[in-house]
Amino acid sequence: MKKILDLLLGMSRPKKRIFSIVSDILLLSFSLWAAVSLRYGELFVPADPLIYLCFVATVATSILVFIRLGLYRAIIRYLSSQAYSVVFIGVGISTLIFATSSFLLRVTMPRSSMLIYLGLAFLFVGGSRMLVRGYIQTTERRQKEKIIIYGAGSAGLQLLNALHQTGEFHPIAYIDDDRNKQGTVIQGVQVYSREQLEGLCKRHNINILLLAIGNVSSSRRLKLLEYLEPLSVQVKTIPDMAELVSGRARIEQIRDIEIDDLLGRQKVEAVEGLVDACIKEKVVMVSGAGGSIGSELCRHIVRLNPVRLVIFDQSEFGLYQIEGQLRTIIKEELLNVELVAIMGSVQNQIRIDSVLRSFDVQTLYHAAAYKHVPMVEHNMIEGIRNNLFGTVRLAEAAIEARVETFVLISTDKAVRPTNVMGASKRMAELVLQGLDQTQSVTRFCMVRFGNVLGSSGSVVPLFRTQIRSGGPVTVTDEEITRYFMTIPEAVQLVLQAGSMGQGGDVFILDMGESIRIADLAKRMIHLMGHTVRDNENPEGDIEITYTGLRPGEKLYEELLIGDNPLGTEHPQIMRAQESCLPWQELKSLLDKIDQACLAYDCLQVRELLISAPTSYQPPAPIDDLVARQIDKKRSKQ
Repeated sequence: MKKILDLLLGMSRPKKRIFSIVSDILLLSFSLWAAVSLRYGELFVPADPLIYLCFVATVATSILVFIRLGLYRAIIRYLSSQAYSVVFIGVGISTLIFATSSFLLRVTMPRSSMLIYLGLAFLFVGGSRMLVRGYIQTTERRQKEKIIIYGAGSAGLQLLNALHQTGEFHPIAYIDDDRNKQGTVIQGVQVYSREQLEGLCKRHNINILLLAIGNVSSSRRLKLLEYLEPLSVQVKTIPDMAELVSGRARIEQIRDIEIDDLLGRQKVEAVEGLVDACIKEKVVMVSGAGGSIGSELCRHIVRLNPVRLVIFDQSEFGLYQIEGQLRTIIKEELLNVELVAIMGSVQNQIRIDSVLRSFDVQTLYHAAAYKHVPMVEHNMIEGIRNNLFGTVRLAEAAIEARVETFVLISTDKAVRPTNVMGASKRMAELVLQGLDQTQSVTRFCMVRFGNVLGSSGSVVPLFRTQIRSGGPVTVTDEEITRYFMTIPEAVQLVLQAGSMGQGGDVFILDMGESIRIADLAKRMIHLMGHTVRDNENPEGDIEITYTGLRPGEKLYEELLIGDNPLGTEHPQIMRAQESCLPWQELKSLLDKIDQACLAYDCLQVRELLISAPTSYQPPAPIDDLVARQIDKKRSKQ
């Protein structure tokens, strides 16, 4: 039987329609004969030739009616309840044809046989289709991957319906914490308790669990993920309700656990009036607009109604990408914003002077920086040129162009730095603090935060790639910890802090507890459906290897240099109290660093950075690749 059905299902569409017509002819003929036989209580053998004519007329006319009703255009695997109502209407008309033809041909037929025919014809014609549809769905269900949906609310129900349409997954159970739902059946899928989850996963060999729990708090979501982690099933989620309502995503767009979920941090709420104070109806410029932070800044700023947004970057490709995204946002959301894409380097004084003056920039967000610690350590002079002197050039140009607000994107690595990147960013902070004391035209402020999850170079995308490729996952040290925040959080902080600054302020975010990178790696391995391979579990899937601290890297990061930070208008933003240098003294130091950079004297540059109030504590050897090569050549001479 299975082979016959598989053969039929493999036919072309026209052949399937011909087969359906032939089978309906046979089924209707059999229904007519069986109806009369059942009425008489014995096998009916027609004695009158007109009875055969009556049967033929009934079947032939019924087939024409079925064709007219579109019964043979319907695809059996997608038959709905509406299709079965069409079958009933067709069979009802067929019964009337049977009654009419028997009357016109003066064939004696019991009236009750017509009602029996109605039931039998619907049973055979509709039932045959239901049988084939059931076989197809059973076959497809066996081929689909079995999954469990966590959450039997409205989001879970929408997800179930969407999965039935897409055909990729076969939901076999709901899990829900609501005791009133446990034990019930929703559209053929039973709801179980959380305690039954592990048994279901083992019994049905579940590899994927889909979260459909709506907009629950971050702490509750984190607790749930911690509960699911030991199961070593791949945990995926659906887009949040805001994306679904806005149409930016569909519920069937299953994706990996979001970075925010791994943090478990509560969303930093914006204080009304702070976010757009420096943006609304102003000309805004973002340097480093093609980078991770810069591009997210641009996406937020463009929606806050600036008159003009100038995006500035030295990367042609990065600038091209963000310009395309912003133009799409402006078009789709009908925004009245002039977008200007400018290519250039913050180290080019003439270029930035002309840009700031030509477009009358009022607010400037300075996100352009070299931020990868080992890369800057290996390219020490260029890192200082870009991060420090790029900031100097841009800040001086901002004053000359009478820019109202200048916001520097800083980093926690500027606190007691052990690397060139952190030292260059701390020096950039000192520059803005010094310049703020010399004038009242431009208000300078700095925003300092920890590692940004999801940015280029962030550990989370790296870990995810390593896990998908089978490992190993590389962590520098088993004890290394970092503060983390998401890109949207960082951008909200930058926008609000820019509005609060009085001049020369360093703002930091209350980032909660620091996170062990090794724990983050283990959690990601488990939530992506794998186990950790170590001494306790040598048969595990993914190994974690510890590579040692990279040049300039330290185990623990800090956010404050001094103590007793001050509060601000925002409960989660603090103002740091830190020492700074008078501008003339700082200017003299900058000139010396500039001359040492021109001479490519890395040792002198490092000594000057140590002498500045940066608390810079560099590693013993200089890691600049060019300087090392120069030393090698000198030693051979």
